[in-house]
Amino acid sequence: MTDTGAGGSADKKDTEPLEPPTPRAPADSPAPGADDPTREFPAGAAPAAAASDIDGVRFDDSPAGGFLTGGRPLAVPDVPSPISARYLFPTEKYRGEWRRHWVHLMPWYIVGTLATFIMGFASGLLMKWDSPSRDTGLTITIIAWLLILGFVGWKLLDWYMDRFILTNKRIMLIQGVITRSVAMMPLGRVTDMKYAQTPMGRMLNYGEFIIESAGQDQALRNVPHLPNPNELYLQMCEEMYEPEAVDEREAEEEEDLIPEEMPQSKDARVGGDA
Repeated sequence: MTDTGAGGSADKKDTEPLEPPTPRAPADSPAPGADDPTREFPAGAAPAAAASDIDGVRFDDSPAGGFLTGGRPLAVPDVPSPISARYLFPTEKYRGEWRRHWVHLMPWYIVGTLATFIMGFASGLLMKWDSPSRDTGLTITIIAWLLILGFVGWKLLDWYMDRFILTNKRIMLIQGVITRSVAMMPLGRVTDMKYAQTPMGRMLNYGEFIIESAGQDQALRNVPHLPNPNELYLQMCEEMYEPEAVDEREAEEEEDLIPEEMPQSKDARVGGDA
């Protein structure tokens, strides 16, 4: 009996080395089931794999803001308003203007509301007062209420006229309705800048800017209640330290707004040649 090793065979067979397989020529089209990066999908359709991969994922494209803002930051106009345009000279580039946050008017909202409630309460008491002076008291109460509401309306108009302006050369603060005050600081003289937010400011997305300059008299040191302070702070820092990048981005945005010339169709060219 012939002894065989483990896995061996009792019969001895002659074997020849196998030739290596011929390499397979690459096919023109991918194998079935393979992903084709160049494959096009009909408009509005997406591959099932991509849809399953992002299933349950929520995308939030809203910009950063306060906890209670509930909306997008105020858009910066491309051109200055008539209020600020008169204070800009032709060689400087306008970057944006901002009004103070609506919380700046909160004390006057409270004053107007309290005055209305007090006027209503006092009028009710005077109507029950049986006296010849009742009409005089009612008149005085209504006049006082109207004066308070007029003062609150004046504060609203003053808030609307106030503007914080940023250009590529300076920052300005315009204040006043009848008497106008214009404070200006060149960006080259700004030595330190920061903004501070209270807990209420973080919730409502406003802050106070503190700007230091090399001079002694600083007309623009504290500017409270500016909206979107983080975005404004980054924009001002970029304007001070990377003005070339800002100009390049502005030029690219202007080029994107220019419509490309549509190529003429063959029929139009034939008609033009005729």
